[in-house]
Amino acid sequence: MHYQAESWGSYLATPRSNNNMSNGGGGGMDAFERIERLANASAVVIFSVSSCCMCHAIKRLFCGMGVNPTVYELDEDPRTGKDIEKALMSLLGTSSAVPVVFIGGKLIGAMDRVMASHINGTLVPQLKEAGALWL
Repeated sequence: MHYQAESWGSYLATPRSNNNMSNGGGGGMDAFERIERLANASAVVIFSVSSCCMCHAIKRLFCGMGVNPTVYELDEDPRTGKDIEKALMSLLGTSSAVPVVFIGGKLIGAMDRVMASHINGTLVPQLKEAGALWL
């Protein structure tokens, strides 16, 4: 797994308002833009919380398949982690934000969607298409 702690700094929004999820008035990126940018930076991206057992399980699934996901541990980023977590909850329409998986820049979803794709046989083709698997 490739943990991306150091790259958070390049995606931090400049201070502009109390609500970093809004895009009003400032020159920095909002949480949705950061998610899109981070999700497009690697073939497989997992937004996670280091103490979450479901996050650990999803990371192990991908590693067990031979995929090297880029993992963003939201709890390790005190400045923007909470804003990104709220934006992910909004994208998913759920009260739990993690784990969230993007493959090839496309939102796959949370644990249930990833496991359903794995079970029905559509996960491997998605990984191959994104360049995360070669076999």
